[in-house]
Amino acid sequence: MRIRTNRARIASMTTLPPPRFPDPRDAPTLRWGIIGPGNIAGKFVDSLQANSDQVAVAAASRSASRAKAFASRYGIERSYDSYAALLADPDVDVAYIATTHNTHEELALLAIEASKPVLIEKPMATTAAGGQRIADAARAAGVFAMEAMWTRYLPHIDVIRQLVETHALGDVRIVTADFGIAVPFDTEHRLYNPTTAGGALLDLGVYPVQFARLALPQLLTSAAVHAYGTLARSGVDETATLVIETDGDAQAILNCSVAIKTPTVGAINGTAGRIVTGAPFHTAVDVTYFPEDGDPSTYRSPKWAHGPESRGMAFEAAAFARYLVDGLTDSPLFALNEAIASLRILDEARAQLGVRTG
Repeated sequence: MRIRTNRARIASMTTLPPPRFPDPRDAPTLRWGIIGPGNIAGKFVDSLQANSDQVAVAAASRSASRAKAFASRYGIERSYDSYAALLADPDVDVAYIATTHNTHEELALLAIEASKPVLIEKPMATTAAGGQRIADAARAAGVFAMEAMWTRYLPHIDVIRQLVETHALGDVRIVTADFGIAVPFDTEHRLYNPTTAGGALLDLGVYPVQFARLALPQLLTSAAVHAYGTLARSGVDETATLVIETDGDAQAILNCSVAIKTPTVGAINGTAGRIVTGAPFHTAVDVTYFPEDGDPSTYRSPKWAHGPESRGMAFEAAAFARYLVDGLTDSPLFALNEAIASLRILDEARAQLGVRTG
């Protein structure tokens, strides 16, 4: 009876439930140290400076000139030519790791050893075992660590979360999501280089997998993975399709590619309704709910957050700040065990495809 009431309540709404954390400026201010001043780090700092009250105060690279240039570009006070020096800086409240995938685990453990709260770019490790080592170390040291799955903190995702939690879709049966970009083959490019943990699954596949997990929580403990795809000449996965089955009647059909562009949309289909996102689904986009017995309703993300992904990364930083100041030991929206469960799915898919590693 409760489920039926919730469905009727949401179906009768003229607007969808509002997001519960709409403003990234509504968070305590932290001082951030940036480890790995590359493209992703630039997007992150752009978003901090444009859309939040978070402050980047230091940057570190193994190259002193690179760290200095990054700091100069973004008006950051200090630059370091070693990661340990940044982690020892008492004026840095939290470290953000944005290096290549293959170094995430090593640097996360270094931050934890230094008792520095840490936000780790996704994937937080290249394997589930590596993710577990980070989680174990963080819990043992009492250090707050979080994977930077920034999509989970966007307003439209919270609207979807509420629809799923209130069973407005009924029983979810099919989830689809894709993420494909076209990058010319180059063995030196990080996406095609096995030594930097290249490939579509670790870089792009993490997004469809977490989207499926949002709609199908049972994937945390139960998932039969069937992987199909192609390898690049360097041996990394170029294109992958995953069909993931749960113990029940639900399936997730997910695609990712570094060789071709795809629509990059997500859909959650249930017995009482469906949700369809705009594109690209992992950024701040609109989302439309189609109830089985009512008119569709659309949530429109804030206009300022539309467009380049850098605009939405402030939401995860604000969430991190709230959690840290509130004394939380894990993210309530994307816990470490969920990040590890996603890596477990990717481990299985990469093994089935015969992906070259290292």
